[in-house]
Amino acid sequence: MFLFLWFGRALFRNSVDLALENLALRQQLVVLKQQVGRPQLKRRDRVFWALLSRLWSGWRESLFLVQPTTVIGWQRAVFRLFWRIKSRDTSSRQPITAEIRQLIRELSQANRLWGAPRIQAELAKLGIEVARSTVAKYMVQHRKGRPTAGPSWATFLRTHLRQTAAIDFLTVATANFRILYVFVVLSLGRRKILHFNVTAHPTARWTAQQIVEAFPWDDAPKYLQRDRDRIFGLVFQRQVKAMGIEELVSAPRSPWQNGYVERVIGTIRRDCLDHVIVFGENHLREILKEYVEYYNSSRTHLGLDGDCPDGREVEHEGRV
Repeated sequence: MFLFLWFGRALFRNSVDLALENLALRQQLVVLKQQVGRPQLKRRDRVFWALLSRLWSGWRESLFLVQPTTVIGWQRAVFRLFWRIKSRDTSSRQPITAEIRQLIRELSQANRLWGAPRIQAELAKLGIEVARSTVAKYMVQHRKGRPTAGPSWATFLRTHLRQTAAIDFLTVATANFRILYVFVVLSLGRRKILHFNVTAHPTARWTAQQIVEAFPWDDAPKYLQRDRDRIFGLVFQRQVKAMGIEELVSAPRSPWQNGYVERVIGTIRRDCLDHVIVFGENHLREILKEYVEYYNSSRTHLGLDGDCPDGREVEHEGRV
């Protein structure tokens, strides 16, 4: 406030008095500068010099407390603050609703090869006008380095779940330390266990026969997902090919590529086999028969939105 009063009074004084007063003030500033190491300036002081540097070309000759480059930095900071405040004014822009943001994410997730221009064009066809920068801001950023020549494993499986089955073995130790092998056939569409069997000596011919028993009629899947176990030999491969099934063989040491059946095997162990002692093949077969019936008809699955593979009606009795 004092500076503005001094400036107003200076406008009505003659040039001689003004020059002498400036000389006196400069001499006092020199004395203060010799005694004070580095003065502490407040925000209003920085704003004053930043604005003065924009209005007066001779501001450099009157500056003693700080360097001119410091004032230039202040001026740039004030300029950035001005545009930051100006950019917050969204009165002329329509807000992006949560539904539009979710739609952008779903489009980019379902179409991994689409960029912001393509998604913007699709939204325009739906009557939704958004800027390309807004689309780029809310779209899902996919991991770099993934090949674009074809879909990923996850995308491929989601597209062909109802036409795909997965197979694998799990081992079970008996009470007398024998090792039994359980062969599991899983339908990926509804996470349903279609077939299982137990043997102590699995072979490629035995495994091929299990595929025939799992799909006895013309209901064989289009794809069969498996790992690179040597048990799936030439006899097995010929049988699968004769049934018109295309094999999806996972990469070496990549159990996650056959993750659905691996998850089912883990569930069987945690829910059932970790809590019983197996005495033999027939005993294990009876145990798994009861568990598979429970798994398909009663056990709920998060991947099926809380439903069962065979479907389970909602019971309204006893609702709390």
